Amino acid sequence: MIEVKELTKQYGPRTAVDSISFSVPRGQILGFLGPNGAGKSTTMRILTGYLAAQGGSATVAGFDVFSDSLEVRRRIGYLPETNPLYSEMRVSGYLKLACKLRGVPPRQRAGRIDYAIEACGLGERRHDVIGRLSKGLRQRVGLAQAVVHDPDVLILDEPTSGLDPAQTRETRDLIRELGRQHTVILSTHILPEVSATCERVVIINQGRLVADDSPANLARRLSQGRGLEIEMVLRGDPEAIRRKLAAVRSVSKVEVEAAADGQCRVLVSSDDADPREELARVAIRSGFGLLGLQSRTLSLEDVFIYLTTEEPPA
Repeated sequence: MIEVKELTKQYGPRTAVDSISFSVPRGQILGFLGPNGAGKSTTMRILTGYLAAQGGSATVAGFDVFSDSLEVRRRIGYLPETNPLYSEMRVSGYLKLACKLRGVPPRQRAGRIDYAIEACGLGERRHDVIGRLSKGLRQRVGLAQAVVHDPDVLILDEPTSGLDPAQTRETRDLIRELGRQHTVILSTHILPEVSATCERVVIINQGRLVADDSPANLARRLSQGRGLEIEMVLRGDPEAIRRKLAAVRSVSKVEVEAAADGQCRVLVSSDDADPREELARVAIRSGFGLLGLQSRTLSLEDVFIYLTTEEPPA
């Protein structure tokens, strides 16, 4: 559905996008990540026809972004970080305007407006003035204008920025639902949202692509060679816990942090075999209260920090 090859964009002497290549198949939700200034928004603006590029190529649904810009725009729904709303208009009137601007045939407009309102959970708000809606509902109106013309691709730039936790969850669920009908590129700094929503992530840093895989595979690859880390919650004397667990074979490091109610949070590192069974046995034999034990896996945040700062994850 989307093919990007050796895409390059410069602003004077600064290279904002440096020969990046990736593809997105039909029906996939892709997380497009990077620190501020990495080139995310520039790439999305190129794909949507807002900016030209100095090199490389990009196609959407088989149409070239540069030579077939109008055809590409017809096939893309775009929600920029700054929501493009007219606050004095009513929801249905604004979506009718979006249909006209997007070239939806007149006989199809009522049906497309109904679909967008229903898909985005705006059924009771279709006659409300946009400026009187909460920020979460305004984001839904922004998503509705992005889907009202039935695009092949949705490009969403920070769609949950500034929302409260409940609104964020609602918008995330909505994006996941829209992903069943559309190919989605989602750019956000809220990494748990990406882990919960996206099948795959592309990470760029300083204009270059540094990772392209599923969140789970990236964590697994980065964990290789780091050994196994186990998180435990025990009740007992911190020093006694540290001493007993450090004596377990294959354990290389034990960190103990005293918490409330006599509990201790323990992080155990092992460079060799899996010591979880032996750790549990030692804890019970030593009279420690074993309240929790699990292996620690790298989060997407760990992966992101490692790949964009060149610092090892904690």
